[in-house]
Amino acid sequence: MSDSLTMRLIAQLVPEGARVLDLGCGDGAMLDLLQRERGCTGYGIEIADANVLACVQRGVNVIQRNLEAGLDLFDDGSFDVVLQLDTLQHLRNAETMLRETVRVGRIGIVAFPNFAHWPNRLSVLRGRMPVTRRLPYQWYDTPNIRVGTYRDFAALAQKNRLRLLDAFGLHEGRQVRFLPNARAGTAVFKVERS
Repeated sequence: MSDSLTMRLIAQLVPEGARVLDLGCGDGAMLDLLQRERGCTGYGIEIADANVLACVQRGVNVIQRNLEAGLDLFDDGSFDVVLQLDTLQHLRNAETMLRETVRVGRIGIVAFPNFAHWPNRLSVLRGRMPVTRRLPYQWYDTPNIRVGTYRDFAALAQKNRLRLLDAFGLHEGRQVRFLPNARAGTAVFKVERS
């Protein structure tokens, strides 16, 4: 998640001074923003060597680990907020990681490309997989293991007995609350255990 406006909108969901765990933190840009502007502390988890180095250079605490190994390093309720921003679609154990998110954090904030966004639907209707700003890869070279929709995640949250504290879409740096499944390129959910 690199779009500055999107990062700032998601950062507003994180309480000031929160202890944060960022799963798949990339180059640490979100944690850096949260530390500088919201007084947060915490860690990122990242597997890629170059991103781990970028985190260290930013002054972001980072643990190099494959998320497929789980979050057994952390006790229940270790963090105020656990972020999964553009991570869920890369994981084989997405449902398990969602449960782990709300186990180690009081709340979880999950964001991912919304495959049900109308341009994606139109592309599939034309017989082609979409290539967009949010889904910039061809079908044969994508790092995404799966695609999901706003409504799919809402159903998954319900299945796992998670309470939705907030849910909306993001498109071009703006919140989309009316018909987000069709009108937003990114789905955003703030959840907690019921």
